[in-house]
Amino acid sequence: MAKIEIDQILCKKCGICAFVCPKKVFEFNELEGPQVVRPVDCIYCDMCVMVCPDMAIDISNEIKEGKPNK
Repeated sequence: MAKIEIDQILCKKCGICAFVCPKKVFEFNELEGPQVVRPVDCIYCDMCVMVCPDMAIDISNEIKEGKPNK
């Protein structure tokens, strides 16, 4: 699952990230700005990262540690 972080200090709440996301990972409202609502749908295309004028978005692959299957 993707770990998507929006730096609320840098974000100016323009909504471009929500507009360009092909999987609709974000929802946007004018008061709160973009919110990550469907991180499991993220395909790591980085469109949101590339278009963010404030460089406020970071995406990483959240790897959960576990025992390997034998």
